[in-house]
Order: sequence, then C-alpha cells, then structure tokens
Amino acid sequence: MNTEQEFKNQIVKCKETFLKKASDYGTAWRIMRPESVTDQIFIKANRIRGLQTMKTHLIDEGEEPEFIGIVNYAVMGLIQLELGFSDTADLDVEAAEKFYDKYTSLALDLMMKKNHDYGEAWRQMRISSITDLILMKLYRIKQIEDHNGKTSVSEGIDAGYFDIINYSVFNLIKIENEKSGNN
Repeated sequence: MNTEQEFKNQIVKCKETFLKKASDYGTAWRIMRPESVTDQIFIKANRIRGLQTMKTHLIDEGEEPEFIGIVNYAVMGLIQLELGFSDTADLDVEAAEKFYDKYTSLALDLMMKKNHDYGEAWRQMRISSITDLILMKLYRIKQIEDHNGKTSVSEGIDAGYFDIINYSVFNLIKIENEKSGNN
C-alpha cells in the first residue's frame, strides 16, 4: 500500500471517531479557545509518552486512541483558528464535518509534499521519536500562543497543528503496520 492510501485509511478512522463523538456531544468543543485545544493535545501527547516510558499503566488504553484524539483535536484547533472560539456549540455536525474534510485534505497535501522531499524518513523513525516531535511542536505552539501568535521567522500555529496531524497519522500507520506484521 502507498503512503497516500495509508494516510487516507487512518483519516477515515479518525473521522469516524470525530463524528461519533459529535453525535454524542455535538460541537461543545467550539467553546474552547485555541490555547485550550493546544493544552488538550499536550495532555494526550504527554500520556502517550508516559505509556511509552512507564512500565505500569493504570488505565487500559493504548497509544492508538490517543493519536486519533490528537488528530481530531488538531483539526478542531485549525477550525478554532479560522472561526474563532464561540460561547456556544454553534456549529452543526454537518458543517463540522466539512471543516474536518477541508483540514485533513490540506494535511494530506502538505504530507505528500514533505514526504516527497524527506524521502519517507518517518518510516525509519521510532514511534517514540515521532511522539517527541509532536511534544516539541506543542511547546513551540504554546510559545507562539504566549506571544499572541507573533513570530519573527517561524511558521504559525496552524503549521504546527498540520505537522501534528501528519506526525500522528504516521504513528497510526506504524501501529497498524506493526499489528499486521508489515513493519
């Protein structure tokens, strides 16, 4: 299977979770300020790192649902950057799905360009190293947020969210390949 199709397959899984949660909760996440979305992603990435480094786990959930959550929160973050946060869950599920498709399509386009230029280097990386890259991106985003979104030479918050989507999807692909024995 090629990277583009593997990416699309993982996005389908992430979107299914996104839509199921939207069915349960609506778009309550619309009240979150972008900084809160970043912190939610940080919590999930930190938990994954804990799963990777601690011998004992008190909650019986693996890395995969956390990476799915990171993808979905990063999409929410991009939506919040575009629309601004709201005082209510003002977005219906259908509109949220359209935004989801828009941002995951843009993430795929970006991934294909970078993947070409980097020669699929992520395939040789460890899941733990890619997790560390996600955490590094989050620290950068938090720094940019603390500077009111201003940067002198760096890409913005949206670029960080797109990279986080792509890194998380890479790890989902790697997890899937490990499960099926296709390392």
